Amino acid sequence: MSDLIIVGAGPAGLRASIICARNGLSVTVVDEYMKAGGRLLGQLYQEKDGEWWNGLQESERLYEEALSSGVEIKLGLSVIHIENSENAWTVHTNAELLTSSYLLLATGAAEAPQPIDGWTLPGVMSVGAAQVMTTVQRVKPGNAGVIIGISVLGSAIAMELDMAGIHIKSMVLPKKTEFNEEFANPLHVMESLSHISHLAPSKLIQWSSPLLKWKYMRNLSTRFFPKRGFKIWDFPVHLRKAALEIVGESKVEGVKVAAIDINGNPIEGTEEIIEADFVCIAGGLYPLAELAALTGCPFLDAAELGGYVPLHSEKMETPVDRLFVAGNITGIESAKVALAQGEVAAYSILQHATNHENFKEKVNRSVENVQQIRDQAPLSFNPHINEGRKKMQNSWNEWLNEHTKSSHLA
Repeated sequence: MSDLIIVGAGPAGLRASIICARNGLSVTVVDEYMKAGGRLLGQLYQEKDGEWWNGLQESERLYEEALSSGVEIKLGLSVIHIENSENAWTVHTNAELLTSSYLLLATGAAEAPQPIDGWTLPGVMSVGAAQVMTTVQRVKPGNAGVIIGISVLGSAIAMELDMAGIHIKSMVLPKKTEFNEEFANPLHVMESLSHISHLAPSKLIQWSSPLLKWKYMRNLSTRFFPKRGFKIWDFPVHLRKAALEIVGESKVEGVKVAAIDINGNPIEGTEEIIEADFVCIAGGLYPLAELAALTGCPFLDAAELGGYVPLHSEKMETPVDRLFVAGNITGIESAKVALAQGEVAAYSILQHATNHENFKEKVNRSVENVQQIRDQAPLSFNPHINEGRKKMQNSWNEWLNEHTKSSHLA
């Protein structure tokens, strides 16, 4: 039996495991993938100060640091059920049962690609799959591709593919439906792109990005966005074109697109085919929180955080005793925020397990550090993340007040 089981060997889980192990806890980390690192494995981008963030190197460093700290890491192991008794957690995997006093869920996030006609053709994949193929497995997804969906995630991965010498012919919006208006509306997309314009190699885009914080300027920029697109890296971003369908007989041969108005509606008679041999669909991320549901943990639906997330405090504790969360399961943010949250969770667990006053101080300092990193993050997957965090904190305070009243009545 371990003191702590961590589900998820991404940045949050690995960072938490190192801190807890170095402070005397026996720690077991479980992950279904064959390599530790989570979404760190495919990340490569330039910081605001010009330095490069290499997620693959960072994940290897964390993995080696965890092993040298005495952490037991079990890869290729899928968690299929979780049970909670009075004094222990029992984690059911596809190979064995694991038990511990404390449980940290750091399961990360998954992609939510939007369906489009032709998406079952060979050569169609999510942007995350293309990222893993390229940066982790060193396999080209194709020679010339189209990315459907213009988002922070899709733009960052498109940049990585371009740096790897993979030709991206165009980024276009998905066809507007009743289910995807957020991703198919040019005005909404322009707002999200304004938060990563500093990553563009064009100095013009970088200098003009502060203007896009104003709604009037976003509307104006969207309305007069060039019909031929705007090259951000070495490929055009078509904010005023939408993919109607992916075409091909036995594999991808191209994408049928049409010009759209400012609200995302196709303009009749503007259809054309962009030839391509692979297509990436970028539909955003959502928290992988299913395992938290097995514990009886209550949830909050917050679009600003990516969807349904387990109720939790800034200290990464949940209403369920001895259950903690960290990373993208708490809301879609950058890997650096996940690392900082892993540190918060670790000190919270240590404070709970030992009741040492010095860990309480470290919890408070690490909570402050999370907000600082959030504010400085070069990638923000949701421009309203701070609103989501406030909503979560308010919900936590409401639960805490109700729980305190119930305890007094009992």
